[in-house]
Order: sequence, then C-alpha cells, then structure tokens
Amino acid sequence: MSFETILRSLVDEGKGILGAALMESDGIPIEQALAEPSDADDLLGGDLTVAGAEFGRILSEVAKASDAIGGGGVSEIVIGLARLSLVFARVEEEVVLVVALRPEGNLGQARYLMRRSLMAIRQEL
Repeated sequence: MSFETILRSLVDEGKGILGAALMESDGIPIEQALAEPSDADDLLGGDLTVAGAEFGRILSEVAKASDAIGGGGVSEIVIGLARLSLVFARVEEEVVLVVALRPEGNLGQARYLMRRSLMAIRQEL
C-alpha cells in the first residue's frame, strides 16, 4: 500500500478532515492527500505541508519541555485554531503525520484513523 493510498483513505473516512500529510520533522513533505479542492483550498491554500512545517516546529519545543519534566517522548499533539485543528502524530523519530480538521469535524474519529494508519505507514517506510 502506498503513502498516497493510506492518506487518501484517512481523509475520505474522517468526518471533517481537510487533509493528511506525511512529512519529515524538518518540514520536508513526503506525501499529502487533500479533501475536495474547494474545501481544502479555502483553509489550507491547497497545501497542508506548509501548515505542517510551520507548526511542526512546535513539536520540537514540546519534546524539549517533555524531556525537562520527564514526560517521555511526544506521541501526539492537537492544536485547535479558530478555523481548523491540526493533529500531529509521530510516526518515527524524524517522520510526522499531520491531519487538518474542520472545527466541527470529529476529532476522536480523526485520532483513531491516524493511529490505525500508523502501522501501515511504518511498514512503507
């Protein structure tokens, strides 16, 4: 199964998911899948990897804070914004899965679909 197939399935199955992207922790995109162009273009400018790269920097800061308090590795971060939410899940040390979700979307379902997709993504890496 390809990254594109895995991400497309995640986007198509999730209520309110605008897009999903797989990227390196430094912001380099690997693959992305977006919802219908009109939906995703309005909120993401047609490219989720830009948002992922910008907010991905927060992952490293959260990881530092977690180390400082002995919380262990960061596995997931949810960032709620006025017009969308971003959910980040660590796939491997240097690879991150990010999902963009409408505010009225189903966050629990998105998180479940992400966890379900992690195994398939890891097998492809």
